[in-house]
Amino acid sequence: MGRRPTGRPTSFDIAYAAGVSQPTVSRALRGDRSVSAETRARIEEIARDLNYTVDKNASSLRSQRSNTIALLFFEDQTADDSKINPFFLAMLGSITRACANRGLDLLISFQRMEDDWHLRYQDANRADGLILLGYGDWEIYQARLAQLVEQGANFARWGSVRSETSGATIGSDNLGAGRLASEHLLSLGRRRIAFLGHADSHYPEFADRYEGLCNALRDAGIQPDPALQFDALTNEKAGFQAANRLIASGEPFDAVFAASDLIAIGAMRALTAAGLAIPEDVAVVGFDNIPGASLTTPPLTTVQQDIAGAGVRLIDTLVAQIEGRPLPEARLPTRLIVRGSTVAG
Repeated sequence: MGRRPTGRPTSFDIAYAAGVSQPTVSRALRGDRSVSAETRARIEEIARDLNYTVDKNASSLRSQRSNTIALLFFEDQTADDSKINPFFLAMLGSITRACANRGLDLLISFQRMEDDWHLRYQDANRADGLILLGYGDWEIYQARLAQLVEQGANFARWGSVRSETSGATIGSDNLGAGRLASEHLLSLGRRRIAFLGHADSHYPEFADRYEGLCNALRDAGIQPDPALQFDALTNEKAGFQAANRLIASGEPFDAVFAASDLIAIGAMRALTAAGLAIPEDVAVVGFDNIPGASLTTPPLTTVQQDIAGAGVRLIDTLVAQIEGRPLPEARLPTRLIVRGSTVAG
């Protein structure tokens, strides 16, 4: 944790008194949301009691920057050899433009979760901060994030904004988006809405979307049926398999809300192969509005995330963190794109 107090108060003295690490003190004093409000208030009170002031010479040394941002893509299970979720590929353009507008260089790297990616960049002064896209299993990923937070690393990630210990996170309003998609299906008279996608702590964004569905059902006087939730990772094969398990279960259903477009596209293949008409027999809603969503038969109704805004917000958040300024709003809005998979043309 911290070290014992010395003569002139330092951030290490505050860390010792607060029972936290020195990087945590630094983040708290610059208003970083990765530090809980309670811990931040305790650190600020101790700093006042010690008459602590920032060492400008040390701060100046720390401000030396490479003007380079490292963007790390994480391996995902895809139908092609890219191993990168197409949603994140679509975000790359806005991140690149945001860096160019700020005069920043962008270093792009592909990582596997099992590698020591969290140690390679800032420690070697190759980049001032990290942008993290994709992660797979949250239970594995968060341990690495905790190390970054403990080290005081500058990073911003795309993910669930409802997690309080994940550092600087930008993400969509997944809870509200799940409700939005479900209310659309309910307005069409659909009452047995299946959810395809993991809905547990390993995949918090999917879990938020499922919770939004459940909230909308309860508000409509319908009790959510756990028998209509089937796990699926973000790829077409998983969506195809999950839809087949749904069909084989014998549970009646008249709609499918898929946690991603790739899951939805695979599910549509399975539904069609089983002789079910879309949307007459089963309405289908996806999530992401990837380029292929408008090319399915019928075109896929989906929730669109703000890809352009996401890239800008990620860079703005990271730069604010590097410069010690308050971070911008973490949550981005979504909107529903209605197509033929829910409303016949």
